Amino acid sequence: MKASQVCLNLIRDFEGLKLKPYKCPAGIPTIGIGTTRYENGKPVTMGDPAITASRAWELLSNRLISCESAVKRFVTVHLNQNEFDALVSFIYNVGEGNFANSTLLRMLNAGNDREEVSAQLLRWNKANGVPLDGLTRRRQAERSLFLKTC
Repeated sequence: MKASQVCLNLIRDFEGLKLKPYKCPAGIPTIGIGTTRYENGKPVTMGDPAITASRAWELLSNRLISCESAVKRFVTVHLNQNEFDALVSFIYNVGEGNFANSTLLRMLNAGNDREEVSAQLLRWNKANGVPLDGLTRRRQAERSLFLKTC
C-alpha cells in the first residue's frame, strides 16, 4: 500500500509550501512541505538556502517512503486505504518514534474499535505542551479520513 493523492493533499494543505527555512510552531527549522531533515539525515537549519517547489515535492516524496514503511512495520492489523493515509499523514507530522510508542498504535494492534483508536489522534494537538488550532484541525481531518469507509 502507498499513500494516495488524498494523503498528499492533506499533508500539503496543513504543512503549506515554504521555499525558505522557517521555524514551525514547535520551533524546529523546517523547509518546503514540512521537511525538517534532508535525505542524508542532516537537519534543516535557518541558514539553508531557499529551495524550489520541485525540490520541496522531492523531499516530501522521500519522507513519505519512510512514513509508509513505518505504518507497514508497526501496524499488525489490516488497514483500508483511508486508515493507511491518515496514519501516514500523522507520522509525517509527529515522527515514527512517537507513533511507535503511542497508545494509538497499541490500541489499533490490540483490535480496539476504530472509533476509539481514532480518538487517540485528537490527543496529538500540542506543540511544546500548548494546544494549537492548526494541529487540532489536522488531527480532526486525519480522524475523519481514518473513519471514512472506502
